[in-house]
Amino acid sequence: MTASKLGSTVLGYPRIGPRRELKKATEAYWAGKIDEAGLQQVARELRAETWQELTAAGLDSIPGNTFSFYDQVLDTAVLFDAVPQRYRDLGLSDVDTYFALARGRDEIAPLELTKWFDTNYHYLVPELGPDTRFRLAGDKPIADFLEAKALGITVRPVIVGPVTFLRLAKASGHLGFNKIDLLESLLDAYAELLGKLAEAGAEWVQLDEPAFVGDSSLTELAALKRAYNRLSELETRPKILVASYFGDLGEATGTLADTGVEAIALDLVTAPEQRIVPALRNKIVVAGVVDGRNVWRTDLPTALGKAATLLGSAAEVVVSTSSSLLHVPYDLDAETDLDDAVRARLAFARQKVAEVVTLQKALTGGESLPATETAAPLRNDHVRGRIAALRPEHRTRAEYAQRAAAQQERLKLPELATTTIGSFPQTSAIRQARAELRKGTLDEAGYTERMRSEIAEVIAFQERIGLDVLVHGEPERNDMVQYFAELLDGFAATEHGWVQSYGSRCVRPPILHGDVSRPKPMTVPWSTYAQSLTDRPVKGMLTGPVTILAWSFVRDDQPLKDSAEQVALALRDEIKDLEAAGIRIVQVDEPALRELLPPRSADHRSYLEWSVGSFRLATSGAAVATQIHTHLCYSEFGEVIDAIDGLDADVTSIEAARSKMEIVADLKQVGYGRGVGPGVYDIHSPRVPDTGEIVELLKVAAAAVPGERLWVNPDCGLKTRGYAEVEPALTNLVAAAKQVREAR
Repeated sequence: MTASKLGSTVLGYPRIGPRRELKKATEAYWAGKIDEAGLQQVARELRAETWQELTAAGLDSIPGNTFSFYDQVLDTAVLFDAVPQRYRDLGLSDVDTYFALARGRDEIAPLELTKWFDTNYHYLVPELGPDTRFRLAGDKPIADFLEAKALGITVRPVIVGPVTFLRLAKASGHLGFNKIDLLESLLDAYAELLGKLAEAGAEWVQLDEPAFVGDSSLTELAALKRAYNRLSELETRPKILVASYFGDLGEATGTLADTGVEAIALDLVTAPEQRIVPALRNKIVVAGVVDGRNVWRTDLPTALGKAATLLGSAAEVVVSTSSSLLHVPYDLDAETDLDDAVRARLAFARQKVAEVVTLQKALTGGESLPATETAAPLRNDHVRGRIAALRPEHRTRAEYAQRAAAQQERLKLPELATTTIGSFPQTSAIRQARAELRKGTLDEAGYTERMRSEIAEVIAFQERIGLDVLVHGEPERNDMVQYFAELLDGFAATEHGWVQSYGSRCVRPPILHGDVSRPKPMTVPWSTYAQSLTDRPVKGMLTGPVTILAWSFVRDDQPLKDSAEQVALALRDEIKDLEAAGIRIVQVDEPALRELLPPRSADHRSYLEWSVGSFRLATSGAAVATQIHTHLCYSEFGEVIDAIDGLDADVTSIEAARSKMEIVADLKQVGYGRGVGPGVYDIHSPRVPDTGEIVELLKVAAAAVPGERLWVNPDCGLKTRGYAEVEPALTNLVAAAKQVREAR
């Protein structure tokens, strides 16, 4: 095949619907309120609207197969029949088997869930073993293509690439098994799929290989070469675009360029200095010069310059986003309350598509770029002065042994102390009160009274089931990051800026547009009210600086380290105020610590130094007798185990239920010597673990962690669950802790 025109494009697009239609339909299906036909109809309408919108916007190539009821990795596993036997044995319909893999059932846990590279998006981890037999078991990309074709639109199917799929999967319990050994079988299935797409009329297919922006072994690079040599040599196939994003392809650029694929997409936002190898002269280079992950308006002249420098190094250069637009909200025009100076600096998915089209016309048609002018970020000289005055002692606490003795004297907690991570179910009554407050039909005093009533019920519930350390339940918080962003200067919140985190879970990341400061205490009234209702300790609940950055759209005009330290100072002040109000335990959550870890190991040290440093800046002002907790979830913790140790938190709670306590071995290996709570209850699934199941997990943990340092807790906060699940699950958790405690 010879290279032919591809044209302006984006690597993917949001799929939840501008008004979260897919989320609502999916949850309605789970609740039995609509049937599968109703669910499929909503998805079909959203796909059609997206294809028609992107066509009308002027894109030359439209991505297809970007819709999913949960995530694209799960879709790929199901497409190629990588479904563990225990899910097949359930005897469910195809769609219910799919959701069982994602969410579990009463009798079976879901697949492990983890972060999609260094984003706040999650994917379900496929399980592969030597007995895995790939085959083309579905037709989703083909049906999607034909659906668009019936509308008069030729889309470019997007599929996770074969080598990235294998690298993201988990080898299930067989010593000596190498996932890459399954490549030939998987390529047979991909070859069949590409042939059927070609027969259906597909001109292009996009295979995503983002795993290669991270460290890659010689074996993995060889697998990449073998895969695309084979696929490109197929007699019947669409033209192949191999897409990378989130970093520099490095050696993989040359590997791919030496195969017969027609096009390669490069992320020139995250990695603007990527090496352009001579073999790209025969390829179409898809120049990712519009940021697919952040919401700032593109500097069009700079982006055009990046693309133009490639013109002599490729057969053709086309303009695209740096990654899928899955990671940004739909439309800036839907926001009516943003400050004009902030709005002028922003572009959401629809605006970014327009930028791509404009840049392509300028690159190939010589059209002039529109003039743009943006305001400077908000500046706070007082905050900058505090940062400049920091010294090493601002990041150091007393030795742990001294702290542990003082804290136990003050708290008098039992072995295997029980607690939860923070949030409790966000009931319809809570959401109704929040909606009434926004509409102005409920005043602040009335809202506060309703939230205090909810807190009182949560405290009474925890006392009734016998938890040792309580939380106030966070009814007043819409989101663990957005809540703080709305109370800190330097942030802006959106009304409709929803993005998908996993499945039907959507978040509205705030926009960090300037220097950060804390006008007044943010959590003290809620925590002190909760503590006044009980003699048991109630944790003050804060979100850590790294997580606030990771789950926000962060300013790009200064290093992340600088923004993290500004947030850390605000949290340091908040901890002091909580202590002064009598709060004895403060939890500073950092679930995103692993999330922002750069793809390449050469960049890890500098990131971990500033990320750990910002947490310690936030927490090191605490008194010796104040117990500092932190929480991490849904990541490969072994990669940052030393950093977890470096946080120097008194107690660290970590997701562990889906991974069957894998983290315990990592902790034992590094000699972790502080309190730890490996999660025993997977809250991302609706299933309720029984007492025996939790006991078995605790036995694994207790074999590696002394009882006085072992905590018993769920994997994460409970806001997405209902009390019908939470009450029996936590009751079983407390009973399991008591059983293991008494058996010691």
